[in-house]
Formats: sequence, structure tokens, C-alpha cells
Amino acid sequence: MISGTSHDGIDVAVVDFAAHDGVLHGTVLHAASTPYPDELRDRLMSALPPESLTLAEACALDTLIGEAFARAAADAIDRAGGADLICSHGQTVYHWTEGRRVLGTLQFGQPAWIAERTGVPVVADVRIRDIAAGGQGAPLVALMDTMLLADLPGRPAALNLGGIANMTVLRPAAGAPIAYDTGPANALIDAAAIRATGGRLRFDMDGALAAAGTVHPALLGRLLAEPYYALAAPKTTGKELFHAEYLDKMLGDHPGISDVDVAATVTALTAETVAAEVRRYGVDTLVASGGGCANPTLMAMLAERLVGVRLTTSAEFGAPTETKEAIAFALIGWQTAHGLPGNAPSCTGAEGGRILGAIVPGAGPLRLPQPLAAPPAALRLSGARQ
Repeated sequence: MISGTSHDGIDVAVVDFAAHDGVLHGTVLHAASTPYPDELRDRLMSALPPESLTLAEACALDTLIGEAFARAAADAIDRAGGADLICSHGQTVYHWTEGRRVLGTLQFGQPAWIAERTGVPVVADVRIRDIAAGGQGAPLVALMDTMLLADLPGRPAALNLGGIANMTVLRPAAGAPIAYDTGPANALIDAAAIRATGGRLRFDMDGALAAAGTVHPALLGRLLAEPYYALAAPKTTGKELFHAEYLDKMLGDHPGISDVDVAATVTALTAETVAAEVRRYGVDTLVASGGGCANPTLMAMLAERLVGVRLTTSAEFGAPTETKEAIAFALIGWQTAHGLPGNAPSCTGAEGGRILGAIVPGAGPLRLPQPLAAPPAALRLSGARQ
């Protein structure tokens, strides 16, 4: 279970895992997205950087989001016919970075509410152990990327287009896989849509605003001058940097640009920054996922910039684009339960593999499987249904 950096709802996947001969087979029994209630989302958005947050509001949001996750978990368990373990990423509200260093991370969605509602043990707080080991705490989805695409020839990469875009390159010239946040995906596109419609739209539905506009070269150049893009990987970012006020500041230097041209330009920013990284590492197959896959204007801009690169989606490999990250955290929960690292150290920058998360017991005694001696090398997914 996860709510990503678009802060729009809870993605849930129920996966039945079984390991055989070094391959982990996952049958996706249920996958769905549950929107946050409007009042809760508005309250959450009002608490995010650069806004300030009181301890009282932090406590309230931790409970309210935890209860929302608990309802989503109970519904998924009912639809799938049961669950042995839940892994809840929760909702990131702050990722504390200084340059390339990550000093801390904070997720809301108190897992005790999930355990109490479902009676199922919950793995939660999964990012901080990687950070304590010197890593970025992200992108944790890289573990799934390296396993799911292991059999692809050449130099494949996985791309997630959430609020922030992250990419996993399986075989860079230097050797071990790498993963990092390339920059904003939907974060500034959403901000442009809210700005253009006075809040009537929270995102650019079907990429219609961007499709109606024209990219503004000077604004795009200003946006591309952001120092984050010049940092070396591994690196992570979030809405602590790329938010509505950031866009307003950029627009202050370029007054009079129409709303649709702003939408087109920030959409082009996502495409440009992703394409630059694809070219940097000589990627020949790009497997996309996340909410950005539902934006045809963004996907078309990517395709235009990636001539000669095969552009496909995670659905081809059994992971629905909108719930791939939920499947990834189900995988991390499985790894934790079996005593296996849930991070990919070359991708996060951690000193080594670490078993991730803390476990909240369910209704009865906590019983975990016998630890496995070695992790599976590959992942095969099948059976995704809503």
C-alpha cells in the first residue's frame, strides 16, 4: 500500500508470492486505487511544504491517513479473500535532503490503525533504515525494477511518473544498477492545472491543457537551469522543492504566459529531463509506470525525444501502471518477512543491503516464515485484475 507524491489517494495491491529456483512468482489477486476524501486531501495539501505544520495537525493527519489506509486495506482483503501480511508505505510528507545527502524522512499513516482494523501484521516505516545506512531511502521501487526486468536484453530502464519521476537503469556502463529521481513528473503539471482552473482540476486530465498550449522556450530554459538536475546520482527530491510556489517564482521572471502555455512548458520539462537521463545512460528500452502514463501529451513528448528507444509500460510485464508501486511495496514486505534486504544498495547509495521496516503485530502472535538464505534474482508477475 502506498500514497505517492501526487497525494491523490491510496494504491493497493494484493499479491500471492511463491519462490521457486531463484525466481519469485507473484500472482496479482487485486489491484486498485482509492482516492482520498476531498476534505482529507485538502487538509494534507495544506500541510505540505512550503506550508508550516503544527504538531497537533501532524498528529491528526497521521491518524486520519492511517484510518484511510486501514479502510483501503480491509476492502482489498475482502476482495482478495484474505492476506497474511500488509506492507504500508504510508504517505510521505517530508523528505529531508541537503544536496545529495538525505538526513531523514517522514511518512504519515499510523500502521496500528491498519493492524487493528484487519488483524493482519503490518510492515511499515520502510525508508528510514536505508537512510540510516547512508542511502537516499529512495527509489525503493528499484528492487522490483531490477528483478522484473532482469531478462530484458541490452540496456533497459524503468521509469516511474508520479509526482516525482524516478528511473532505474539496470546495466549502466559502470556496472551495478543505479536509480534516482530525475526531477518532477506530475508535481509541476498538477500545479499548473490547479493554477489554470482555480482548483477545479487537480491535474491535467488527458493532457488537454498542455495539448492546447505551446512550449515557451525562455521559461523552459529557466526551469532547466534548476541546480538539482546537475547533481550526480544517487539523488532524491520531492515536493519540498517542486511545488506551486516554485512554479510561481519561475513565472515571476516570465510574466504574461498563458495558462495553457505554462502547462505545455512544464510537461515538456518532465519529458526533457527524463529524455536527458535516458540518453546519458544509453537506455534502449524504457518501461514506464505511474499516473503520468495516463497523460497522452506527456507520453507523446517523451516519444518525440526518444527516437530509437523502445517505450513501453510496466503493464507488459504484469504490473498495472497505476498500481506498480503498490506491488513493489508488497514485494518489500515479502522480503522483510523472509529476512531479506528490501533495498538495492547501488541504487539508493546505502552501505549495503538492509532488511527494511518495523512490524506491527496483528490480532495474534507474530509468526514469520523461516528466513531464506538467498534472495530471488528475478520476479515474474501474472494475473492482475481489478
